[in-house]
Amino acid sequence: MQTKYFFILIILSLLFSCSQKHGQSNKYDSEFENIITDYWQWKPFVKIDSANPVLIPDPTATFHCPIRDEIVRWEEKDVFNPAAVVRENKIQMIYRAEDIVGKYAGTSRLGLAFSSDGINFERLDKPVFYPDHDEMKIFEWEGGVEDPRIVESEEGLYIMTYTSYDGEIARLCLATSPDLLTWKKHGLVLGKVKNSKYRDLWSKSGSIICKSQGDKLIATRINGKYWMYWGDTDIFLATSEDLIDWQPVEEDDGSVKKIFGPRKGYFDSDLVEPGPPAIITDDGIWMIYNSRNHAEWGDPSLPEGTYAAGQILFDINDPCKVIARSEKYFFTPENDYEITGQVGNVCFIEALVHYHQRWYLYYGTADSKIAVAVLQN
Repeated sequence: MQTKYFFILIILSLLFSCSQKHGQSNKYDSEFENIITDYWQWKPFVKIDSANPVLIPDPTATFHCPIRDEIVRWEEKDVFNPAAVVRENKIQMIYRAEDIVGKYAGTSRLGLAFSSDGINFERLDKPVFYPDHDEMKIFEWEGGVEDPRIVESEEGLYIMTYTSYDGEIARLCLATSPDLLTWKKHGLVLGKVKNSKYRDLWSKSGSIICKSQGDKLIATRINGKYWMYWGDTDIFLATSEDLIDWQPVEEDDGSVKKIFGPRKGYFDSDLVEPGPPAIITDDGIWMIYNSRNHAEWGDPSLPEGTYAAGQILFDINDPCKVIARSEKYFFTPENDYEITGQVGNVCFIEALVHYHQRWYLYYGTADSKIAVAVLQN
């Protein structure tokens, strides 16, 4: 009797082994892929549909433009792509706003809005950051100043990366402020490189690596340096000793080093672009990134040009090294205000802030309005 059961067990074991080998390339690999890519991701972020969009254009707000020397309705057309920090126990949002008179789809300026609950915002009636008669005018007029991202230094100074646009070239720039109201422009992030070889390089979207400390995102050194992901085609890196002057990470031949790029067949098939500041976690350096779907070799389930967001993880000891990357977007246009607008089918994430024990994610919708989602525990 024991021999009979012994042989039965052997046969069952062989059958199980064969079935495992036969189906392994699909089922097991898929499950394993989920294990290695999902544990580090932050999700789900749930859109607050009952309140969205939380900020829309205000056609009544006026501002005396120092360059035009006339009154303009500075946020009449669109508001989108904000940064956010917690200051004075409120979420303070620096957001991009466009008028209707600038010849490049409206001149962009940056406004400031406040919230005590993360949902309802009050705003200043004038922009806090804008093109002026200063040394940056040549880069900022008349396209304007765009797409801010903000971290704090250990001393409490706000470090803002933003894009200047002169109508031809977008350039990554940097400014600092003690209070989000008064700003000092420090020029082009890549403009101080030897021989100015990157002065006219198309560059955008600076995501400085930081740590979450309470409700603050504090810029943090790795291997003695500060690091910033940047770019809006592929993703690149730059380093700094002081958060002001930056040097791109280069290949041996002197070209900028690509950290990661688009993938054929995926939601991020056309371009990739950093989202909010990258955050150091127990798993590594975690970052949300924005992406655009390509018409021919992208994700066929998404419309052409859709901006959806993914997540990526880098080695804590080597910010150049990718550890894991999401196989599927975690955020995509679904609602009318995300699908219809200045640029359709866009969710563009730039702000992530910890407030009252919750993480709030703010994003631009169709380059027209601003909405919020909350990370569920």
